[in-house]
Amino acid sequence: MGWFSMEFYVFSLKFLLLVIVMSWRLAELGSAELSDEVLGMQEADRVIRLPGQPPVKFKQYAGYVTVNQTHGRALFYWFFEATNQPESKPLLLWLNGGPGCSSIGYGELEELGPFLTQKGKPELKLNPYRWNRAANLLFVESPVGVGFSYTNTSNDINELGDTVTAKDSYSFLINWFKRFPQFKSHDFYIAGESYAGHYVPQLAEIIYDSNKKASDKDHINFKGFAIGNALLDDETDQKGMIDYAWGHAVMSDALYNQIKTACNFSSPHPSEDCNQALNQYFAVYRIIDMYSLYTPTCVDTNFTKTRQLPRIQGHIAPKLFSKYDGWRKKPAGYDPCASDYTEVYLNRPDVQKALHANLTKISYPWTHCSENISFWRDAPSSILPVLKKLIAAGLRIWVYSGDTDGRIPVTATRYTLRKLGLKTIEEWTPWYTKQQVGGWTIEYDGLMFVTVRGAGHQVPTFAPMQSLQLLEHFLANKKLPSAPF
Repeated sequence: MGWFSMEFYVFSLKFLLLVIVMSWRLAELGSAELSDEVLGMQEADRVIRLPGQPPVKFKQYAGYVTVNQTHGRALFYWFFEATNQPESKPLLLWLNGGPGCSSIGYGELEELGPFLTQKGKPELKLNPYRWNRAANLLFVESPVGVGFSYTNTSNDINELGDTVTAKDSYSFLINWFKRFPQFKSHDFYIAGESYAGHYVPQLAEIIYDSNKKASDKDHINFKGFAIGNALLDDETDQKGMIDYAWGHAVMSDALYNQIKTACNFSSPHPSEDCNQALNQYFAVYRIIDMYSLYTPTCVDTNFTKTRQLPRIQGHIAPKLFSKYDGWRKKPAGYDPCASDYTEVYLNRPDVQKALHANLTKISYPWTHCSENISFWRDAPSSILPVLKKLIAAGLRIWVYSGDTDGRIPVTATRYTLRKLGLKTIEEWTPWYTKQQVGGWTIEYDGLMFVTVRGAGHQVPTFAPMQSLQLLEHFLANKKLPSAPF
């Protein structure tokens, strides 16, 4: 090695050490600058260890954030710092759908969180593909009435809808950042699935609009969002659901033709002939899982095979199918009984105590999807106008779709995105997870569409490795690999 090379090597090494020391020092200063009040609030929410939890080094917090002081509305959250270098990782908020279903029960404990419920002991296992490997990960149960979230004003439950949910979620974020100000400067993203096809863009729109006039203390460093198997447009979602079912041999030619003749998918008021045909169509999902066509159903005799969940009344999208229990049923993933394990676990007093949950002693048990919400006041028939606005704003937007979901199938999402009328930058391209095809992508002008091969409605449950890979590329704003590696 020559003299110049040696000098350059020594200089580079010193510079690297200086950068590392400065990074540590900045992280220490970030913690030191927090007020005693803030540190006290964080410490009060610190989760030391849960019953049956494997040992971990990353920090976790859980508790309540008030979103309306007058009415006494509070949303329950569960937050996990990133496994490594949380001070430099982005912050990701995850929302499940329903409406009325829990992001704690589904997102954290059965899909993408650090801990997954399982049968027997220990009750929790560490998820090797946990999303907090890529980001600081925040879950919230929204709106009030879902899971542990509550209101002291009983009439609030009758006023719920898309509008209230978005406003309360925004208030939650503003107040959560006051409790965790060290994450306020981080790049912020939102992700979700199913009815979060409404929740996520609507919350994104409020953040985008509010940021224009917000003071520095309320400004959110919002960069973009990702939505999976997302309810976006009633007409195309319904048409795609029926076409997908026929194409996957779920119904007969005769029934398919009957539905196509009797049902007008652009009308919110189906005819009696349409209702009768749809009754026949939904009957098949008593024996197979609509949300994952090719995985087994739960046959554990210790649990009820099917739950009769309440019907949501009122103006709920998709209007055509709102009265069917099939809309409320949720998939369970590789272990089809996982949802049952989760309900047992979260109703345990020792678990609730460890999570600082149910402090007001809610009069009903924790359930995946709220039996307390029986009316949904507002839900637009299409989210496409909001998507167009946010695409024009330059936000990063990815839409992904597990291709074995029968509820909001890949066919429906393709119809919906076609309706947006975006320019295609790169057509149907395979992407890879190591040596295997993970799915396909279409890059539009302002939006990336990704399919996930072999995944059902809850993509992280059915394709955990691929979903983490998708997240990492989304956060880095990088295309998924188009060749084996």
